[in-house]
Amino acid sequence: MHGTGRPYIFALFKINLNKLGRTIAHMKVGEMAIISGFLDEYLSVKLMEMGCLPGAAVRFNFTAPLGDPVCITVAGYELSLRLEEASTVLIIN
Repeated sequence: MHGTGRPYIFALFKINLNKLGRTIAHMKVGEMAIISGFLDEYLSVKLMEMGCLPGAAVRFNFTAPLGDPVCITVAGYELSLRLEEASTVLIIN
């Protein structure tokens, strides 16, 4: 949320907005999905530089013992994300 107090969508794929809301933070261990967009424009730049590009396959590997951070595989390597960051990456199955 920036300025207006309302979340906005920075999605690069046409998706049904009624089904919006599933993020990497909602994934279960071993689950695979496709990145469809982002909820935070500024953080999305950082994530895309690390390989989290729309259309990229992502696999949820595991969570840390206390639940944060989480480990995903994207673009051929493992990446650790804070839950706050993972909750900004929209996915489709």
